[in-house]
Amino acid sequence: MPPRDEGLPRDPQHIIDEQTRRIAELEADLRRSEAERQRLRRENEKLKDELETARRAVYRQAAPFSRGTRVAAPKRPGRRAGAAYGRRAHRRPPPRIDERYDAPLPASCPHCHGAVRPLRVATQYHEELPVQRPIVRAFRIAIGRCAQCRRRVQGRHPLQTSDALGAAAVQLGPQAVACAVLLNKRYGLPYGKITALLRDRFRLRVTRGGLVHAVHRAARQAQPTYGALRATVRGSPVVTMDETSWRVDAHLQWLWTWVTPETTVYAILPGRGLAQAASVIGLDYPGVLQHDGWHSYRYFTAAAHQTCLAHLLRRCRTLLLDHPGQRFVGAVKQILQAALATRDAAHAGTVSAHGLAVARGQYAERLGRLLERPVRAGRPIALLQQHLIAEFAGLFSFLFDPTLDATNWRAEQALRPAVVTRKLCGGGNRTRRGADSQQVLASVLRTAHQRDLDATDVLVALLTAPTPTVPPLLGSAAPMPPTR
Repeated sequence: MPPRDEGLPRDPQHIIDEQTRRIAELEADLRRSEAERQRLRRENEKLKDELETARRAVYRQAAPFSRGTRVAAPKRPGRRAGAAYGRRAHRRPPPRIDERYDAPLPASCPHCHGAVRPLRVATQYHEELPVQRPIVRAFRIAIGRCAQCRRRVQGRHPLQTSDALGAAAVQLGPQAVACAVLLNKRYGLPYGKITALLRDRFRLRVTRGGLVHAVHRAARQAQPTYGALRATVRGSPVVTMDETSWRVDAHLQWLWTWVTPETTVYAILPGRGLAQAASVIGLDYPGVLQHDGWHSYRYFTAAAHQTCLAHLLRRCRTLLLDHPGQRFVGAVKQILQAALATRDAAHAGTVSAHGLAVARGQYAERLGRLLERPVRAGRPIALLQQHLIAEFAGLFSFLFDPTLDATNWRAEQALRPAVVTRKLCGGGNRTRRGADSQQVLASVLRTAHQRDLDATDVLVALLTAPTPTVPPLLGSAAPMPPTR
């Protein structure tokens, strides 16, 4: 047997080759590990995006066009049979009948040609749209000259919307312009479809450019009314605010809204900071602001605040999905829900004013103790705690004043039609002038809806005014009572 060479020194080159091979293997393992890490990172980001998209889809202001994949075994559409049918209802007979027609029996049976014996007479009703054709009006306008100042003077009929003559003598009437404004600004219908509807349904031919100019003219006529609505909001004791993204000429802007129970003002502005938030009500606004907790609202130091509890509860539910059993978030959610239940009981009359005062003191104390303790459960939980500390003064204002809302639902409801219009019309307006007309006319229409006014009558009154004026029903601004 040959002697063993364990004790002999190894060849240096052999050692170098072995170490080089080992280094190459480690580098290959490192490259594989890095590739796997990158793959897992991309997969993690994709799953986070899908989770965030799913969460936003639940709480979005306007429903998406598609709900995703089809249901594997969908339920049968329509009413259920038997007791599950639901409440049975039908259209009631109309109170007024404009036309009457008779449908007599045929002379013989259409099946066997036998004699027909009359039994009874039944009644069927049609609520029909009349066949529409445009009314063409010709105004014979007298033109003269003042004998004293030598200026040109011309007559004006109450149905006219403009004094223009010559190339601009053929115009749309106030009802047609009001219809176009409603279809575009309230229902989000693009100008191309409006022209098709006017042509096919009303036999009124107009170009998209003509409609655009007519809508801009309506906005000019409504400009004083828009200023009066801004003054009304500025003088209101409680204002609810919110904002959403909007695009003007493909650039990101923000659609702001200021809402009271009877007035809404929109403004399309280039940012979502303090300057934009104070552009309507002023930085020294002394009333109560109801909002979603965006940090720009905190700088209204002269105002009282009410932070939206619905946003906070939604945030708590999301955090509890990511961090099940988190005691801090669960406790915050329980306190906020209890405060809302106490509000409902107070509105129902089952809780006295003294009981309401005791309850709000307890809620504030419990939440204060929670916020004093440091939270070491991750950055999202710490951010929630910091947000609650910053908004603490405005969390329970609705328990001090029963007329206040606990959420910013008024502003959310005001933004919903605009969100639908944004989805249908490419995300916003193509020009700054279009954005100005959008904010003016949308404010007028929303306010008319809040005050149960006929929007068409309001628009016709604005369009037929000789000079831009404020209709009496849209221009009243009540003085602000003290709020605290």
